[in-house]
Amino acid sequence: MSDSHQSSTGQPAPSPDRRARRRHAKRARIVDEAWTLARRDGLAGLSLRDLADSVDLRQPSLYAYFESKLDLYDSMFADGQRQLLAWCSTREPLADPRDELVATVEDLVRFSSADTVRHQLLFQRTVPGFEPSDAAMVPARQFFEAMTQRLDAAGVDGPAEVDLFSAIVSGLAHQQVANDPGGDRWVVLARRVVEAMLADIDRRSGPTSSNTTPTQTRRTKE
Repeated sequence: MSDSHQSSTGQPAPSPDRRARRRHAKRARIVDEAWTLARRDGLAGLSLRDLADSVDLRQPSLYAYFESKLDLYDSMFADGQRQLLAWCSTREPLADPRDELVATVEDLVRFSSADTVRHQLLFQRTVPGFEPSDAAMVPARQFFEAMTQRLDAAGVDGPAEVDLFSAIVSGLAHQQVANDPGGDRWVVLARRVVEAMLADIDRRSGPTSSNTTPTQTRRTKE
């Protein structure tokens, strides 16, 4: 009787945990290589044949790791969102919540500018037919929660105000990516536009709002 823990070569078969780790590592390598090729050829021009060659697989073998090209984009989206979370956690928060909001906008614009392809996948509808899955949206929701806390602390707590803030970040980021990728032309405008937004919120909220602590609120995913 053969040992169930022996492989066909007579060597001990990998444990389920070890196989899972190897599969996870392989998937991560494929995603890393997919980013590299997408930066070279564009997201829409990503070739599965070239991707398979770059990770020492035959093209059909990719489907053992990803069900389709859209599934690959989904994993790239989740990976990019995790990178965004990490990017925004690399420095200590500033004591003043409004200064922290300005610094956060600067961080977000720099994040987009640092990798145009990643920006396109995360924040623009560059790939026809692609919609991130619920699993891929988990880190995006974590980022949204973190941003909601920073906005609340700075007194930005209404749906319209949050939409305005989102538009400000998107506008600065898109301009930076389109016209000065890797630079800071629109990064340095963050303080001016955020302070203008906050002044408008204070004006609309009444003369006592600047002397009170903003009420903490909770919002669901947009």
